Amino acid sequence: MTAGIARAGRRAALPLLVTALLVGTAVQATPAAARASSGDRHEVITWGASADRMGDAAPDRSYRLVVRTSIAGDDLRVRLSNAFGDRPVTFDSVYAGLRQEGAALVRGTNRRLTFGGARTVTVPAGATAYSDPLPGRLPAASDLVVSLHTREAAGPATGHSMAMQTSYAADGDHTGEEGATPWTDRIGSWFYLDAVSVRTSTTTAAVVALGDSITDGWQSTTDLNRRWPDYLARRLRKADTAVKGVANEGISGNKVLADGAGQSVLNRLGLDVLSQPGVRTVFLFEGVNDIKAHTGVTAQDLIAGYREIIARAHEAGTCVVGATVAPFKGWYEWDAAAESVRQDVNRFIRDSGEFDAVTDFDRIHPNDKGMQAMADSVDLNSLDCRT
Repeated sequence: MTAGIARAGRRAALPLLVTALLVGTAVQATPAAARASSGDRHEVITWGASADRMGDAAPDRSYRLVVRTSIAGDDLRVRLSNAFGDRPVTFDSVYAGLRQEGAALVRGTNRRLTFGGARTVTVPAGATAYSDPLPGRLPAASDLVVSLHTREAAGPATGHSMAMQTSYAADGDHTGEEGATPWTDRIGSWFYLDAVSVRTSTTTAAVVALGDSITDGWQSTTDLNRRWPDYLARRLRKADTAVKGVANEGISGNKVLADGAGQSVLNRLGLDVLSQPGVRTVFLFEGVNDIKAHTGVTAQDLIAGYREIIARAHEAGTCVVGATVAPFKGWYEWDAAAESVRQDVNRFIRDSGEFDAVTDFDRIHPNDKGMQAMADSVDLNSLDCRT
């Protein structure tokens, strides 16, 4: 494994040792050991989105990707993913800055990112790469903009389809430009970028929301950051708790046990959760799509999957908060047998004592108000747990 590049292996249980990148108002190169705590500061994820296969990559294409940070920190780093590519992809220009409006950036904030001191990085198929730290302070609750260019991209692209956030694309390399003029194509997905981290106090940690469409933001309003993990991040910023960072690792249609809409939770737990820096707690809200699929999945099958997730998370030193499976009566997939499985699964989640804590989402419905109600129902103290 070369410096700054890590294989995005399936079911990797331990954090990946990779080099990272930083933005504040924007970042510089450090070794992989920078992921670990150093003195009174360590690295914590401030934004994340699960990677998946996105269809064919486009050559000589620039992407201006807008993401919302959860916590403030220094020495921003970004992680670029080619996890689902079938050949190497070279990023020959990557910048990070702060958004003013639309595709336009705050003047003077757009700064080039490097990778092992180089301006370009080639990420092998199935791998990820962290940028060098970017010196400076990155504010909490800010619109960070990562602009990247791939000159000869081909084969499957890696990204996140349902961003619930408008980003931008353009032909040619316009990554270093702060104005909006070249960025004429509006897109609703993130390409290649799957994590942003910062350095902050070692007393500060993050929670990863691991879920399906509701966690991904389905039925919330685009561009307003009204997914339930966004509301949770707002609560955490005001609360007296060590957990401040929030990473949203939801994929619409995702399942615990089977690949389909993204890799299953069992297969993506390592890359999407356990490889991320500074994670103290996993908030697991998955299972309804396994039940709705009517593939013969039983309550015991799902419970076995939950137990594996709990065991692997505990082995990696993180806690797991379990959320009950929400109702889906009224959907065409509903029937009495599926409802019986859901009730059995929820009894396990509530009563088994195997999760470190439990949040009950059973009666909450997904829309902007429902998303806030879900976040409000989370006991913030339950996120600040210890294994």
